[in-house]
Amino acid sequence: MIAAYPGANAETVLESVIIPIEEQINGVEGMSYITSTASNTGTAEITVYFNQEMDADIAAVNVQNRVSRANSLLPQEVLQNGVTTQKQETSALMFISMYSESDVYDATFIQNYLKINVIPAIQRIRGVGDVSVFSQQDYAMRIWLKPEKLAAYNLIPSDITAALKEQNLEAAAGSLGQNSGEAFSYTLTYSGRFKEVKQYGNIVIKALGNGQFLCLNDVAKIELDAQSYSSNAMSLGNPAVFMGIFQTKGSNAREIIENIKITLKSVEKDLPKGLNIFVPYDTSLFLNASIDKVITTLVEAFILVFLVVFLFLQDFRSTLIPAIAVPVSIIGTFFFLNVFGYSINLLTLFALVLAIGIVVDDAIVVVEAVHAKMDEGEKNPKKATLTAMNEISGAIISITLVMAAVFIPVTFISGPTGVFYEQFGVTLIIAILISAVNALTLSPALCALLLKTHKEDEDLKNKSALKRFYTLFNRGFNASVERYGKSLHFLYKRKWVPALLLILAVLGIFWTSEKIPTGFVPNEDRGIIFANIELPAGASLDRTNAVAKDLYSRINGIDGIVAVNFIKGRSLISGAGSNYGFGIIKLADWKNREDAATSVQAITGKLFGVVADVPEANIIFFSPPSIRGFGNSAGFEVNLLDKFGGEFKDLDKVNKEFSMALMKHPEIKYAQSSFNTNYPQYEMKINVPLAKEKGVPINSIFSTLQGYIGGVYASDFSKFGKQFRVYIQSLPDDRADVGDLNNMYVRTNSGEMTPITQFVELERVYGPQSVTRFNLFNSATITGATNDNFSTGDAISVIEQEASKLPSNYTIAYSGLTREEVSAGNQTTFIFILSILFVYFLLSAQYESYLLPLAVVFSIPFGVFGAYISTYLFGLENNIYFQIALIMLIGLLAKNAILIVEFAVQRRKNGESIVNAAIHGAKSRLRPILMTSFAFILGLMPLVLAKGVGAAGNKSIGTGAAGGMLIGTVLGVFIIPILFILFQWLQEKVSSKPAIVSQQNED
Repeated sequence: MIAAYPGANAETVLESVIIPIEEQINGVEGMSYITSTASNTGTAEITVYFNQEMDADIAAVNVQNRVSRANSLLPQEVLQNGVTTQKQETSALMFISMYSESDVYDATFIQNYLKINVIPAIQRIRGVGDVSVFSQQDYAMRIWLKPEKLAAYNLIPSDITAALKEQNLEAAAGSLGQNSGEAFSYTLTYSGRFKEVKQYGNIVIKALGNGQFLCLNDVAKIELDAQSYSSNAMSLGNPAVFMGIFQTKGSNAREIIENIKITLKSVEKDLPKGLNIFVPYDTSLFLNASIDKVITTLVEAFILVFLVVFLFLQDFRSTLIPAIAVPVSIIGTFFFLNVFGYSINLLTLFALVLAIGIVVDDAIVVVEAVHAKMDEGEKNPKKATLTAMNEISGAIISITLVMAAVFIPVTFISGPTGVFYEQFGVTLIIAILISAVNALTLSPALCALLLKTHKEDEDLKNKSALKRFYTLFNRGFNASVERYGKSLHFLYKRKWVPALLLILAVLGIFWTSEKIPTGFVPNEDRGIIFANIELPAGASLDRTNAVAKDLYSRINGIDGIVAVNFIKGRSLISGAGSNYGFGIIKLADWKNREDAATSVQAITGKLFGVVADVPEANIIFFSPPSIRGFGNSAGFEVNLLDKFGGEFKDLDKVNKEFSMALMKHPEIKYAQSSFNTNYPQYEMKINVPLAKEKGVPINSIFSTLQGYIGGVYASDFSKFGKQFRVYIQSLPDDRADVGDLNNMYVRTNSGEMTPITQFVELERVYGPQSVTRFNLFNSATITGATNDNFSTGDAISVIEQEASKLPSNYTIAYSGLTREEVSAGNQTTFIFILSILFVYFLLSAQYESYLLPLAVVFSIPFGVFGAYISTYLFGLENNIYFQIALIMLIGLLAKNAILIVEFAVQRRKNGESIVNAAIHGAKSRLRPILMTSFAFILGLMPLVLAKGVGAAGNKSIGTGAAGGMLIGTVLGVFIIPILFILFQWLQEKVSSKPAIVSQQNED
C-alpha cells in the first residue's frame, strides 16, 4: 500500500497516515507480518506479508477492504493523492534502464517516454504485477509562485489553488434542441482542462478594475517539468531512468522475462537516436544458466551411473536394462509433475539429478538377481528371471515403499521450507514409484529377452584386454566376498565391535552437528552485486551524485565487472532520502569467471578495498538473497522493536548500541541500520494568541507554508494521452533558507498582508529521515553479513545473545530470509524422526515384527554420521539442501539393509541358522548393494565437484549425500548382518521360530 502526504515529515506521515491504516489492516486473514515506512518526502508505504498458502487475489481484496475503512481518518491531501493497494512479490524480477548518450534528452524526457511508450506495453504482459520507476519525474505543470508578487496583490497560495479549481476543469453542459421538436440537437462542448503553459499563464486570478486583470503568469513562472526532483540515476556513466519489474504470485518468471525482452526489442526499433536500453539485473540469466548446468549434470550423472553398472555387469545387454529405467522414470516424472500442477524448476531438476542414482537401483537388483541364478546353472533366461523375481519382488516392494515413505512427512512442513521439501519429495516419490513399476514389469521382460549366460573364465583366455580385466575383477570380487563372509564371522564373535562403532557413530553425529555452521540456503553467485551508499545525515543529492561518480570511476573496469549503474536519492536497504544511493554492478557471465579471482566473493572483497578510502560515505556491497522475495540482500535481517512506543531518539540510541555490540563479534562482517535521528530539521512554533489577535486562521498559516515550501497538488491535466498533475510551489531560490520566510506573507481577516514570520518561529532540531514500524511497533531494521567461514546460523546465535541484554522495553523480530530460517527451527529434526518412524512401522507391517525392523533403523546412524563428517570436512554448512540429503539417505540406507534382511529372512525360513542366514544373505546381496550404492555415489560426483553457477547448492546436497552413502554403505554391510542376528534372535525369543519352508525349483 502506497500513499503520499505532500510536505509532511516522517513523524506526521506516521501518525496521520500509517497508524490509522495499520490499525485497520492488522490481523487480516492469512497475514504473517506487517511493516511500514514513513519518510520526510511525505510518502507512506505499508507492506503486508502473507503465508505461502494464502491466495494472492483474496489477500489483495481483503487488504483493500480494510484500507477503505481508514479513509475517513486520513487527511484530505492524502485522499486527493490516492491510496494505492496492489499485490506483488517483494523483490524485482528484473531492472531495466533507459539512458541517454545525447545531451538532447534529460531524465524527465526519458521517464515520460517510458511512461507513454514502454511501461503500458510491459504492464500488459501476463504475470507482470507492477512496473515501478525509481524516480518521480513524470511531467507536471509546475507553477512556480513568486512570494513577493503574491504579497503585492494581497494573495496567498490558496487563492491560486482556488483559481485553478474554478477555471481548469471539465464541463458537461448537455445539449440544445433535445425533445424540443427542432430538426437538430447541438452538444455543448468546452475546451476542458488546460494543456499548454500559455493557457495556464492566462488563468485570471482577480480583476484589478478599469478592465485590467491579474493573470497567473503575472505572479508565477509556469513550465512543463518534472513532478519531483528527489532522485536521479546513472547507467553506464550516462543519465538514466530505472524501472523494476515485479511479478504476481504463481506466475512463470522465465516466461514473463522472455516476453519483456521481446517487447523491448520492438521498443528499441522506434527509440530516438541517442536513447538506449540496458538490462543491469535479470533473474532469468541465473535461472537459465542454472537449468543448463543441471541438465549438463544430469547427462554427466547418467554417464557415470552407466559406467558403474557396466563395470559390475560387464556386458552391454545387461547394462542396457538399468539404463532404460532412467529415461522411463524421468519422462514419466515429467508427465506426472505436469498432471499434479508442478513446474520444471531448479528444485525439481535437482531432484531428478538425485533420482538418476536411485531409479536404477531396482533395475540393477533385478538384473543382478537374474544373473546370479544363471551363474548358478540356470541356462534359460526366462526361468532364471521367474525364479529371481519370486525371491526379490518382496524386497523391491519394500524398498519402494520405504523410499517413498521417507518423503511423505516432508509434505507436512508449511511455508517456504515446505516448498523446498515438497518439490524435492514429490519429484522423488514419483520417480521412485515409476522405477518400481518398471522393475516389476519392463525390467524382468527385458531380462528374459536380452540376457545371456556368462562364459566361464577358461573361455576368456587369450581374449581382449577388457575381458581379461573383467576376469581379474570378478576373481578379485569373489575373493573379497569370501573375505567379507569371514569378517562377518569375526564381528559375530566380537559383538562389542559393532556396538562400539554404533555408539561412536551416534557420538560423531552430535559432535559434528555442533561444529558445522548452520544456514537456510547457501549464498549463490547470482552474477550481480548491489552497493548501498549512505552519506552523513542531511547530505544533499548533489553530494550523493558526486560520491556516485567517484565510485563509478573507481570500480568500472575491475576484472569480472561488465556494467556499473547507480540510482541516487533512494536505497534498497534504507528507502528514500537525498543522502542515499544504491548501485547495481553486473558481473561477467559465469563461464567467463571460472577462476577464483573473479568469483563474486573475490570481486566483493576488491570492491570493499576500493572504497576503503572514501570518507564521504559509508558504502557496503552485498549479493541478492538466494531466494527471491525474501528481502533485498543476502546475510541477515533483524528488527529492533520499541514495545512501549517511546521517543525515537531513545530507539536510535539503543539501535546504535545493539549494532555496535553485534559488530564486536568475529562472526559479523557488518551490521548496518539506516535509522538515524540526527537529520537537521526545523521545528515550527506557532504564536497562536498573536495569530488570533491579528485574525489569521492557524490553518491559513500552514496552508501558506505548504503552498510556498512543501508544494500543493492543485489540479490535473491531460497530455500525450496520459494524465499529469499540476503543482504550485515557490521557486527553489525563494525557499533556500530560513531568511526566505520573511518574504512570505499571510492574509488577515481584514484583508491585510502580514509576514508569516510574525507568527512562526523556527527552532533547529534533529529528527529521523524516515521511520519504520514492524507489527505495529516502532522499529529500526538492521541488515548485515557474516565473515568468511561463518554462516547465518552463527549470526542468529550472536543476535540472540545480544538481544538478551536489551532493555526490557525492547525486543527483536526477524524478517526476510532470516525469519524463515528461524521459523524452520527444529522442523527438520521432527521430520527426520517422523521419516524414520514411517520406515519402522512400514517394515513392521511387512515383517510382522516390531523387532526385526530395528536392524534396518539402527544401520541409519552410520550414513547420517558420514553425511555430517563429509560436510564438516569440506567446510560446508548445515542448510536446507543438506537436510534434504539426510531425509533421502534414510531411504537409501534402509534399502541396503532391507536387501540383506529380506534375503536373510528367506534363508532363515529355509532352515538355515540365524548366523548362517545373516552371513549368506549378506554375501549374496553384497554385489547389488555395492553396485547400486556406487552408482548413486558416482552419480553425485558432478554435484560434489561443481563449479560456477549454482555450485554452492550443488555441493551442499551432493557432498552430504555422497559422503553419507559411502560411509553408510561401507560400515553398513558389516553391521547390518550382526544387527539382524541380534534382533532375529530376540524376535524368536519373544515369539516363535519361523516355519521352515521347502523351496522347489521349477523345471
